Amino acid sequence: MNEVTALTLSRLLREPVLLVAFGFGSGLAARAPGTWGSLLAAVLAPPLLWAPAAVAWTLVVAAAVGGVFLCAAAVRRLGVPDHPGIVWDEFSGLWLALLLVPPSWTAWVGAFVLFRLFDIVKPWPIGWLDRHCAGGLGVMADDVAAGLLAGAAVQLLGRLL
Repeated sequence: MNEVTALTLSRLLREPVLLVAFGFGSGLAARAPGTWGSLLAAVLAPPLLWAPAAVAWTLVVAAAVGGVFLCAAAVRRLGVPDHPGIVWDEFSGLWLALLLVPPSWTAWVGAFVLFRLFDIVKPWPIGWLDRHCAGGLGVMADDVAAGLLAGAAVQLLGRLL
């Protein structure tokens, strides 16, 4: 068993960088770790979404910028360019999408669904960022772009409907 497949919750608990990068364990899911990470991010989002806008935006920007360094450290520790269990990028991208949409459950569900769709399908420019960025920036960039596009798409749909 190599270092990557030996990832366990006990290892994450011993290595705080990996614990956070793996979304507090949600990235250890055997199937669809990005979706499980996004679900935990959604569960943790309400206090962020109800905070004053300046506080919420500061925290989300800090999560995204800090995520570049966090994910870079996780990539170095694991020796894998973008381990599927690293889901901090999903946390940051989803939180960004949720801040961009109106404060309603329907908008939040739409943002979640579109964020996951864009993150999985990777339309332009998400796919381009995924292929052309490396390290911590590479892990984070496509999910931040997916969050921006999901938020914009929900806004556009809201205006059209």
